Amino acid sequence: MDRLDEPTGALMALAAAIATGDEPSIEREVQRCSRTGVPPLWVDELILQTVLICGWPRALVAARVWREGGGTPRGPAPGAEDGSDYARHREWMARGEQVCRQVYGDTYAALRRNIRHLHPDLESSMIVEGYGRVLGRPGLDLARRELCSVAQIAVLGARRQLRSHLKGALNAGATPEVIGRTLELVRQQLSPGEWTAVRELWERVVVGGGGGSELH
Repeated sequence: MDRLDEPTGALMALAAAIATGDEPSIEREVQRCSRTGVPPLWVDELILQTVLICGWPRALVAARVWREGGGTPRGPAPGAEDGSDYARHREWMARGEQVCRQVYGDTYAALRRNIRHLHPDLESSMIVEGYGRVLGRPGLDLARRELCSVAQIAVLGARRQLRSHLKGALNAGATPEVIGRTLELVRQQLSPGEWTAVRELWERVVVGGGGGSELH
C-alpha cells in the first residue's frame, strides 16, 4: 500500500477514536466513514479486531454507535466471513500461523517462544483466535488491519507492542509514508509528550528498516 486514500484515512481515524472510548469522537468518525464511502465490511472488521487490541467494552460501544449511526442496522455487512463455527479450529490455526509469520517476519519464532514462556494458553489464543479467527479474515486486507492496530496501540500507549506492529505494517506491505500519515492522524488523540514518544519510536523503526518517516 503506497498511499493513504480518503476511506482508509477515515478508517484509521475511527480506529483511534474507538481506542479512546469517547463516544462523541466515535460518532463523529462513524459519520466521516459514511461520508467518505468506507465499505461497511471494513468497519465491521475493525470493530471485531478491536476486541483484540482494546477489549470488549470499547468494541461493544463502537459496534452500537456504528449500527445506530452508519452501518448495517442488523447483523454483519454483506460478504462477512462466518466466524462462529469452532469446528474450523484447525483451519484457523493454520491461517493464524501464516498471518502471524507474515506480520512478524524474522522474529516470528522468537515471538511464539516468548509468548509460550509467559503462558501456553496465551500462545494458542494469539495464533488461533487472534491471527486465525479474526486477523486472517478476508474482509479487510492485512496492511489496513495492521494500520488499524498501529492507530489503536499508539492511543493506548503500549510502546513495546507499537514497535512490533509498526514493523508488522511494513511487513504487511504498507509503505513508510503511509504509516507516517497514519500516525499523524492519531496525533490529535495524544498529548505532546505521548506524540514525541511515538514519533521517536517510529523514527527508530524507520532507521532500522531504511525508510523515511515523514513525521514532524
